[in-house]
Amino acid sequence: MNVVIFYEKPGCVTNAKQKKLLRFAGCMVIERDVLNHQMPHDELRMFFKNKPLKEWFNPNAPLIKYNQIDLSSLSEKMAMDLLMKNPILIRRPLMVVKGRRLCGFNQWFVEKLLKVKFVRHT
Repeated sequence: MNVVIFYEKPGCVTNAKQKKLLRFAGCMVIERDVLNHQMPHDELRMFFKNKPLKEWFNPNAPLIKYNQIDLSSLSEKMAMDLLMKNPILIRRPLMVVKGRRLCGFNQWFVEKLLKVKFVRHT
Protein backbone atom coordinates (compact mmCIF):
# COMPACT_ATOMS: atom_id res chain seq x y z
CA MET A 1 0.00 0.00 0.00
CA ASN A 2 1.27 3.46 -0.90
CA VAL A 3 1.54 5.84 2.04
CA VAL A 4 1.16 9.58 1.41
CA ILE A 5 1.86 12.18 4.07
CA PHE A 6 -0.47 15.02 3.12
CA TYR A 7 0.02 18.51 4.56
CA GLU A 8 -3.21 20.43 4.07
CA LYS A 9 -5.25 23.37 5.22
CA PRO A 10 -8.07 21.73 7.22
CA GLY A 11 -11.41 22.44 5.59
CA CYS A 12 -9.94 23.11 2.14
CA VAL A 13 -12.38 21.66 -0.42
CA THR A 14 -9.67 21.11 -3.03
CA ASN A 15 -7.42 19.26 -0.56
CA ALA A 16 -10.42 17.08 0.42
CA LYS A 17 -10.94 16.11 -3.24
CA GLN A 18 -7.24 15.32 -3.64
CA LYS A 19 -7.23 13.09 -0.55
CA LYS A 20 -10.33 11.32 -1.86
CA LEU A 21 -8.54 10.56 -5.16
CA LEU A 22 -5.57 9.16 -3.25
CA ARG A 23 -7.74 6.99 -1.01
CA PHE A 24 -9.81 5.61 -3.90
CA ALA A 25 -6.49 4.67 -5.55
CA GLY A 26 -5.71 2.56 -2.47
CA CYS A 27 -3.32 4.95 -0.73
CA MET A 28 -3.08 5.40 3.01
CA VAL A 29 -3.25 9.17 3.56
CA ILE A 30 -1.68 10.54 6.72
CA GLU A 31 -3.07 14.03 7.23
CA ARG A 32 -1.10 16.92 8.68
CA ASP A 33 -2.26 20.49 9.30
CA VAL A 34 0.17 22.68 7.35
CA LEU A 35 -0.96 25.76 9.29
CA ASN A 36 -0.04 24.35 12.71
CA HIS A 37 2.61 21.75 11.98
CA GLN A 38 5.65 23.84 13.04
CA MET A 39 7.81 22.28 10.33
CA PRO A 40 11.51 23.16 10.62
CA HIS A 41 12.81 25.69 8.09
CA ASP A 42 15.13 23.23 6.31
CA GLU A 43 12.39 20.58 6.06
CA LEU A 44 9.94 23.05 4.50
CA ARG A 45 12.60 24.20 2.02
CA MET A 46 13.00 20.63 0.73
CA PHE A 47 9.42 20.70 -0.62
CA PHE A 48 10.40 23.54 -2.96
CA LYS A 49 13.72 22.05 -4.07
CA ASN A 50 13.55 22.62 -7.85
CA LYS A 51 10.64 25.04 -8.03
CA PRO A 52 10.87 28.74 -8.85
CA LEU A 53 10.21 30.91 -5.79
CA LYS A 54 6.85 32.07 -7.18
CA GLU A 55 5.59 28.45 -7.10
CA TRP A 56 6.22 28.17 -3.35
CA PHE A 57 3.25 30.45 -2.71
CA ASN A 58 -0.48 29.72 -2.78
CA PRO A 59 -1.82 31.99 -5.54
CA ASN A 60 -5.21 32.08 -3.78
CA ALA A 61 -3.88 33.37 -0.46
CA PRO A 62 -5.31 36.90 -0.09
CA LEU A 63 -1.88 38.56 0.32
CA ILE A 64 -0.78 36.99 -2.98
CA LYS A 65 -4.07 37.22 -4.84
CA TYR A 66 -4.40 40.94 -4.17
CA ASN A 67 -0.73 41.68 -4.88
CA GLN A 68 0.09 42.75 -1.33
CA ILE A 69 3.38 40.88 -1.56
CA ASP A 70 5.73 41.47 -4.49
CA LEU A 71 7.15 37.99 -5.01
CA SER A 72 9.64 39.26 -7.59
CA SER A 73 11.35 41.37 -4.93
CA LEU A 74 11.85 38.53 -2.43
CA SER A 75 15.12 36.74 -1.83
CA GLU A 76 14.95 33.03 -1.02
CA LYS A 77 15.63 33.81 2.65
CA MET A 78 12.91 36.47 2.77
CA ALA A 79 10.44 34.09 1.09
CA MET A 80 11.20 31.28 3.54
CA ASP A 81 10.88 33.63 6.52
CA LEU A 82 7.52 34.82 5.19
CA LEU A 83 6.25 31.26 4.69
CA MET A 84 7.40 30.20 8.15
CA LYS A 85 5.58 33.15 9.76
CA ASN A 86 2.48 32.88 7.54
CA PRO A 87 1.90 29.22 6.58
CA ILE A 88 -1.39 30.19 4.91
CA LEU A 89 0.87 31.44 2.08
CA ILE A 90 2.32 27.96 1.40
CA ARG A 91 1.18 26.31 -1.84
CA ARG A 92 -0.76 23.21 -0.91
CA PRO A 93 -0.77 20.39 -0.55
CA LEU A 94 2.70 19.48 0.55
CA MET A 95 3.11 15.73 0.21
CA VAL A 96 5.67 13.07 0.93
CA VAL A 97 5.24 10.31 -1.64
CA LYS A 98 7.72 7.42 -1.80
CA GLY A 99 10.30 9.55 -0.03
CA ARG A 100 9.87 12.48 -2.45
CA ARG A 101 8.68 15.84 -1.22
CA LEU A 102 6.13 17.51 -3.46
CA CYS A 103 4.55 20.96 -3.44
CA GLY A 104 1.17 21.22 -5.14
CA PHE A 105 -0.91 18.43 -6.65
CA ASN A 106 0.32 17.56 -10.11
CA GLN A 107 -2.08 14.68 -10.79
CA TRP A 108 -0.10 13.20 -13.68
CA PHE A 109 3.16 13.20 -11.70
CA VAL A 110 1.56 11.76 -8.55
CA GLU A 111 -0.09 8.98 -10.59
CA LYS A 112 3.25 8.17 -12.21
CA LEU A 113 5.09 8.16 -8.89
CA LEU A 114 2.49 5.94 -7.21
CA LYS A 115 1.93 3.80 -10.32
CA VAL A 116 -1.84 4.32 -10.08
CA LYS A 117 -4.57 5.92 -12.17
CA PHE A 118 -6.95 8.20 -10.30
CA VAL A 119 -10.65 7.66 -10.87
CA ARG A 120 -13.06 10.43 -9.95
CA HIS A 121 -15.86 9.36 -7.63
CA THR A 122 -18.82 11.46 -6.57
